[in-house]
Amino acid sequence: MDYKKIKQEFWEKGYVIFEAFFPEDLMDQYQQINLDHFRLNKGWEHTNDYITKSQNEVIPWFPYQEGKPYFDDIDKDDTFNKITDAILDNKWENLYCMMMFSKAGSIGQAWHQDCPPENSKMYNLNRLVYTHDITEDTGGAIVIMPEAHKAGVLPVGVPHEDIEGQVVYRPQKGTVIFLHGHCFHRVMPVKEDRVSSNFRAVPLGVPEDITDICVYRNMRYKFSTEEIIEERF
Repeated sequence: MDYKKIKQEFWEKGYVIFEAFFPEDLMDQYQQINLDHFRLNKGWEHTNDYITKSQNEVIPWFPYQEGKPYFDDIDKDDTFNKITDAILDNKWENLYCMMMFSKAGSIGQAWHQDCPPENSKMYNLNRLVYTHDITEDTGGAIVIMPEAHKAGVLPVGVPHEDIEGQVVYRPQKGTVIFLHGHCFHRVMPVKEDRVSSNFRAVPLGVPEDITDICVYRNMRYKFSTEEIIEERF
């Protein structure tokens, strides 16, 4: 694997994609763990006001924070972490592992940046793993704006409206996407139950609450206090 080329592509585009990175049998195993959990835990983790304003319908689960290291075959995978080493110059640490569930018929996730982009050195790295196929029938495609990690703040606008230059991806089972937290991205409406996994990392020196404030086209939201800290018009 050409780690130098991977690093170059990531920093040019803001993301890099690896298809069939993890084996299907492992993904099937992890998909079942996720579905079993979410079937028993169907409530929203966010307030209704947040869901309405953000147009972001996703139920998160943080298994490692509950002492459930179910996903170590991903978290400790050597190649997975060597790619992270290459992107972040061997100076990084795990932030958290987050499983994300969207119910069939939900709106998906509106355009957002995972953290404020004003300081280019303060960001998170998303390491997205797909445990099932995302297709036209399932909905839930991920939409990314290439090079947006260098573009500053997400422009004000309609939360789910298309932006010229966006790229739509429907990852297949076992796909991994490394995505810069300042890069504009969203998830299209979901037709069937959707699961994705995010093994977030941060460069050394970046505070662990870096993703507490999320930037949307119509607001900035602070998760820890469950409040809109800026209306954007």
